Amino acid sequence: MVAGGVGTTSMLSAYGNAGAPSSQIVASGVTVGIALIVILTTGVIVGRFLSEPLARYHARKLIRYLTGLLTVIALGAIWRAFAGRAAEILGFAAAGIAFAMQETIGAVAGWFNIVSGGLFRVGDRVQMLGVRGDVIDITLLRTKLMEIGSATDGGTWVKGRQYTGRVVAVSNKATFTDPVYNFSALIDFVWEELSFPISYRSDWKLAEKIILDEATRITAAQGAGEAVRHMARRYPVSQAEVEPRVFVRATDSYLELSARFPVPIRSARSTKDTLTRHIYEELQEAGIEIGSSTSEVTVFHPAPDKDQGTDEGHDTTGC
Repeated sequence: MVAGGVGTTSMLSAYGNAGAPSSQIVASGVTVGIALIVILTTGVIVGRFLSEPLARYHARKLIRYLTGLLTVIALGAIWRAFAGRAAEILGFAAAGIAFAMQETIGAVAGWFNIVSGGLFRVGDRVQMLGVRGDVIDITLLRTKLMEIGSATDGGTWVKGRQYTGRVVAVSNKATFTDPVYNFSALIDFVWEELSFPISYRSDWKLAEKIILDEATRITAAQGAGEAVRHMARRYPVSQAEVEPRVFVRATDSYLELSARFPVPIRSARSTKDTLTRHIYEELQEAGIEIGSSTSEVTVFHPAPDKDQGTDEGHDTTGC
């Protein structure tokens, strides 16, 4: 009886071990089939509820990625790939994910830095990673800027602080690694400088008066003064000079007269254009010569001697 019982038990154990892989294969097939059905069904549902082609494309991509990830996890559980090693696998997976997503983690941390630190908000004019522009969107990973040009940056074709038409996305991680310039955080004004080279032969004091009068007429000193006083109530900063001034600098070729004045940040280029036109017209009317570091040379050729030419002609004919 004992021998028979042992034989029967051995046969059942062998049969159970032989049947285990078959059940796992069946379960794996069912899992894959369910995953395919989910992908196809959700694709049809997304196509009905999302009318925009780009939104449908991204939604279907996301569903496929999530379904594939869940399918791999389910297959690993069916075949007991994690049995006895769950802690090790999770540790390696966490380390690999952290290494692969370090840029993403840094960008998310940068988003918290922007929000909590008040570095900038939508509508501010900033400069990040060498890109200047107005902030139009702040997402969890990136900040989108409507790019503006620059007179000193050769990377843009617009030589002024006006829109180029490009939208630039900058990683939020840049708030930790690079300086962030905010042109409109506290005061919506910038101090501009406009220089005119005046010849040493001209009346430079009259030129100084013309430049100062025009700069005073067009400046936004009152608004800038109020903004500076408001900033001084929040931060221990010294009172900035907002009234227009003209500074004189001597060079080898001319006197450089530079007007310094505050203007609204978003109208700086048009203000400088108007001011340049008016000052140049006033200088021309006053007879003040614009200096230059170049030299102009005029060569006069002597008039030909008619008598000599005639005599030489007679001599040539006589020969």
